[in-house]
Amino acid sequence: MIRTRGTGRGYALRGAAAVAVVAMTAVTAGCKEQPASGASAAPSVPVNSGSPTDDAKPGGASTSPSASAPAKASPKPSASRTTPTADPQGKVLMASGAQGKQVRELQARLRQIGHFNRTPTGYYGTVTVAAVQSFQGKRGLSRTGKTDTVTWQKLLGMTREPTAAELNPPTTRPVAKPDKRCLTGRVLCISKNSRTLSWMVDRKVVSSMDVRFGSEYTPTREGTFSVYWKSRHHVSSIYHTAMPYAMFFSGGQAVHYSSDFAARGYNGASHGCVNVRDEGKIATLFAQVRTGDKVVVYK
Repeated sequence: MIRTRGTGRGYALRGAAAVAVVAMTAVTAGCKEQPASGASAAPSVPVNSGSPTDDAKPGGASTSPSASAPAKASPKPSASRTTPTADPQGKVLMASGAQGKQVRELQARLRQIGHFNRTPTGYYGTVTVAAVQSFQGKRGLSRTGKTDTVTWQKLLGMTREPTAAELNPPTTRPVAKPDKRCLTGRVLCISKNSRTLSWMVDRKVVSSMDVRFGSEYTPTREGTFSVYWKSRHHVSSIYHTAMPYAMFFSGGQAVHYSSDFAARGYNGASHGCVNVRDEGKIATLFAQVRTGDKVVVYK
């Protein structure tokens, strides 16, 4: 241990060193905390928090060479604090992962001018991102895939307000043109290509719904059939799985509700039946269809 004699200069030196250590500690802590506050903001949106150097000198006037310096020596707010970085595309309104009514309207409007080839779902996924990029590229905008205010206003100016049918179509995919065998009488008209079922009565479509079919190992049969048995609470005797609202048309193959289809979508397949994922729609259909009604399954 080094002893320091005297009460003046030695203590003053030690005091100055202590102040320097405290000051360095404070600046170092400030630098460590700055990225954390920046990281809490969305990465794609500029944050108006100033650069680390803007906050590196706390205390304002205490950093001035002279305590008696005039007021003009006080630091002025930097431009980065008062003026956010401008986004040439405008404020982002919708982006990947968004969902809701505005997304559905976006998809319907893009479909009107040929940039979205599916029916609106209300979910901003990869297909919607690609559609927005296509629209932006055609209009000379940055192909971000995000719907900002500039993109949205441009789209509004080129399209009309979507109708209720355009916003909420009966199926996820466009309904296929009915096979000619579906144009007479009461028919369950089922298209494998569009993966839709249309319940038709005397050429008119009463309702439509999404369906899926069997795999290549258990294919759904094609042709003209008729409903020969209805079973509201049916359970498969082969696979021991529930088949609610079953309407049998060919051996053990039936049109019925599938909770697996509702949960997994087209990632799965049936054992040959025609699966419906909208329970409300098939419940209504089951009540309307009679034994003997025609069933047409076609590509």
